[in-house]
Amino acid sequence: MAKRISLREFQQDLSSRLAGTKNSNAKPALLAVLAGPEGWLLDLADSGEIMALPSVAPVPLAREWFRGLANVRGNLFSVVDFPSFLGLAPVVAGSEARLLLVGAKHGVNTALLVSRAIGLRNPDDFETDRRFRDDRPWVVGGLRDSQDRLWKRLSARALLADPRFLDAGGVR
Repeated sequence: MAKRISLREFQQDLSSRLAGTKNSNAKPALLAVLAGPEGWLLDLADSGEIMALPSVAPVPLAREWFRGLANVRGNLFSVVDFPSFLGLAPVVAGSEARLLLVGAKHGVNTALLVSRAIGLRNPDDFETDRRFRDDRPWVVGGLRDSQDRLWKRLSARALLADPRFLDAGGVR
């Protein structure tokens, strides 16, 4: 009889294998997402689960980029509209919108609502953009793909610790 494992265990195992082991010299894969017109890359090991947008309960008196709370398999996750947080147009809930559970790996039930998940990318397909500058501590660089499109690197851990990100309360 085959051993039964949960979907979460399967995804974590798959993520670990795709990201490579500590003994491997391979670079970890990158997860590409769109936040409005901007391309963002996260280390796969830092990214978390991706899912279709569930219903989100709004929270009164919260900032416009704080969409509310979502029930994900019995756990409440705060939902941040990432493009809106960046000062861009908010995500329109539709078939391409995705929820990225970035905080679960860091012990925080936080999810980023993104416009679209592109999928896994090989780090070797990008070149560092040495001219790219961004003062936000959670933007850890810029990369260019073969079509010279800029992709910004996101550190989920640094974003989750950013005081502005943590201040979801409404304007006082």
